[in-house]
Amino acid sequence: MPNDDFSEAEFHRYARHLILDEVGEEGQAKLRRARVLVIGAGGLGSPALLYLAAAGIGTLGIADDDKVDLTNLQRQVAHRTDTLGWAKVDSAARAIGEMNPHVQVIRHRQRLTEENADLVAGYDLVLDGSDNFGTRYVLADACFKHRKPMVWASLLRFEGQLSVFKPWTGGPCYRCLFAEAPPPGLVPRCEEAGILGAVAGVMGTLQATETLKEILGLGDSLSGRLVLYDALSSEFRSFKAAKDPSCKTCGFT
Repeated sequence: MPNDDFSEAEFHRYARHLILDEVGEEGQAKLRRARVLVIGAGGLGSPALLYLAAAGIGTLGIADDDKVDLTNLQRQVAHRTDTLGWAKVDSAARAIGEMNPHVQVIRHRQRLTEENADLVAGYDLVLDGSDNFGTRYVLADACFKHRKPMVWASLLRFEGQLSVFKPWTGGPCYRCLFAEAPPPGLVPRCEEAGILGAVAGVMGTLQATETLKEILGLGDSLSGRLVLYDALSSEFRSFKAAKDPSCKTCGFT
């Protein structure tokens, strides 16, 4: 476990957290002890990783099997022109190190599958920055199995969705809201429909905020609520999200 004593440099680095009564030294120590796994170092994972690193999360795991492509740079702010062709986990790790050398980065250069999904067990909380339904369902099931809160968001064109899933506390899981993946081709991916790059920044930053709230125990959790963001109308809408008693993942809890 990391030492809870902060160096003088760390006191300066986290000064704006430390003066918040709701955070302070005790809260900052919680952040340093926290282990957060981010699935995907892309449009959502990039801003989330940078803000979590800046906030002082002690250990950040990154799971991604992709390489940095020129088309990524329009929204995936953890990567740079000089890291084109790098593994995204390596590019993101460099950005985190430049942001905050006090953060330990664990690189999982792999796509999350049923075979390796138990890696979530080694973390306190999981942030879903994946871009496909298959990974989301695998992740949702693994998070439920190991009782790890899942901070989820998705993107399309000018819109985003956001929620937190921890069904063992009475709220829904991901499958309660989306029981089955839509038929192939019904929901286009970003490379097919496009995405306004800054929308990814908005949603990834919101994921980082919800992650910090969960770790610190601040405010109202998004468990049991679904937030929709429409960039064109500049509107956020929040809806109650109920647990599905027939859910094949969490319906018997």
